[in-house]
Amino acid sequence: MRRARRPHDDPAGDVVRWAVFSCLLVPVVLVVYGTSAGGAAVATLGLAAVTAACRVLLRHSEEAERAAARVPAEEPFASDRRGRHSRGGAGSHRGCRRSGGVSPLG
Repeated sequence: MRRARRPHDDPAGDVVRWAVFSCLLVPVVLVVYGTSAGGAAVATLGLAAVTAACRVLLRHSEEAERAAARVPAEEPFASDRRGRHSRGGAGSHRGCRRSGGVSPLG
């Protein structure tokens, strides 16, 4: 059974709601302070376009996050099954000295 989502469970929705509120408030403030109705309408259209683009990006990000949560995390270096601390054989460790052979010190 799915739990009903409450408004405060959706931070992206909160951002979009505040943006819509701003899109409605800004033209009123612009007209009150002397901007023409045409200028306020242009500002409103610009804010609405930015709000719509941000909403699309936020929803896309949420979907990608959900999809990533559904896919099990792949093992890094899945082809190397030896493990981090296992040794593959003599001299397989990086930086190990070889036994025998010619040493530069003599």
